[in-house]
Amino acid sequence: MAKSKTIYRCTDCGYESAKWNGKCPSCGAWNTLEEDVPLPTQVVGQSRRKPVDLSDQIQALQKVDTTVDIRYLTGVSELDRVLGGGLVRGSIVLLGGEPGIGKSTLLLQICQYFGADHSVLYVSGEESAKQIKLRAQRLGVTTDRLYLLTVTNVQSICDTIAASRPDIVIIDSIQTIHLGELTSSPGSLTQVRECTNLLMHTAKQLDIPIWIVGHVNKDGAIAGPKVMEHIVDTVLYFEGERNLSYRLLRAVKNRYGSTNEIGVFEMQDSGLHEVPNPSAMLLEGRPQHVSGTCVTCIMEGSRPILAEIQVLAAKSGFSAPRRQTQGFDYSRMIILIAVLEKHLGMFFGTLDVYLNVVGGFKLDEPAGDLAVALCLFSSLTDKPISQQTTAFGEVGLGGEVRGISHIRRRVLEAQRMGFTRCIVPYQCLQELKDGSYQIKIAGVRNLRQAFSVLEKDEKSRVQQSAYDPVQDKV
Repeated sequence: MAKSKTIYRCTDCGYESAKWNGKCPSCGAWNTLEEDVPLPTQVVGQSRRKPVDLSDQIQALQKVDTTVDIRYLTGVSELDRVLGGGLVRGSIVLLGGEPGIGKSTLLLQICQYFGADHSVLYVSGEESAKQIKLRAQRLGVTTDRLYLLTVTNVQSICDTIAASRPDIVIIDSIQTIHLGELTSSPGSLTQVRECTNLLMHTAKQLDIPIWIVGHVNKDGAIAGPKVMEHIVDTVLYFEGERNLSYRLLRAVKNRYGSTNEIGVFEMQDSGLHEVPNPSAMLLEGRPQHVSGTCVTCIMEGSRPILAEIQVLAAKSGFSAPRRQTQGFDYSRMIILIAVLEKHLGMFFGTLDVYLNVVGGFKLDEPAGDLAVALCLFSSLTDKPISQQTTAFGEVGLGGEVRGISHIRRRVLEAQRMGFTRCIVPYQCLQELKDGSYQIKIAGVRNLRQAFSVLEKDEKSRVQQSAYDPVQDKV
């Protein structure tokens, strides 16, 4: 038998090379080529393989029975929302995130709910049974139908699943298990691909859902993403800073639901707790009478969320002013600054501009353009925006404010949170005529009209405060 030839495979894009290179010729990543010894090709006999007729297994799409409930509720409404209504039977869910973000904590917590009606097999390659027991006691997991298995051989894991037939399986993590026929180390590209394939076949054949925990690389992506994301059915990412208590769960891929939904959690001593009202969480502790802050409303799937935007424009001490954003697209902010300078005569050429979305939230839709432009105007002129004002709309290169979708849900969310003024695109007023709202709605066609609305609100506030005997004392 011929000796297997060693190849080098990129862990980021899967590029194969006969020799090692410091830089991948395909994707340009550095130090990503790892040694990979492929499995030897099995010698096929001289006799021709007999044909296999599977025509009796063909079935029409209309005759497929979907009346049986094929989803398991997790007991956590935020997680069910991201999954699209629950865990689908026979599916594979990949849960990724940075170390310590809360992946294992969340999965162990939902075992308490699963254990009421289903048996759960928790396979751990990183912790011993005693360590899992201590963590379960801290999280309050006391179910009798949670079973532990601490092995790292994927073939043994699949054989155990086939023999014991649990209702739900959790693998923690994919980078620690290995296939004995492969010579590469656990966590390598080949090991991750082959182990995931074997688990996928097991889940589909036995109709058992499998959770897989995946670590992330230095770029924040799941190790070996190109060979895993197309195999699994759902890919979930845990986002957030380890020094902050809030966590965001986002779906990157979902064959059984939308990828626009997010789940919000708060990390406490007793584990992860869901946050049913993210808007109140993101607006907590807002500063009063400070320039450069405004609230906008963005849509995450079917959920409207209010987020606070802060902008600081200060005199620069360098020849080239600094521009820095956190939670907002850097290029988009540069475009908005150029629009303000071109069409409204504002000047940011000697100012450093810093933009931040409070709470670690990411603003990735154009509906936040108007609020960012108002923050830039407020910080430049040092005029605070009213605490009861919110704005959302897309800003074009000509300074016009364009219409956005889901305008009713955004306005109702702002009204529910106690805002009294809402600045929206003029084109969206037609959609708001049918309903009765307890919030003042101002439709604007361009940025100049939006700034005039702010100036009118500021004048009325000053006039009211002049006759108000009660004044805030700092």
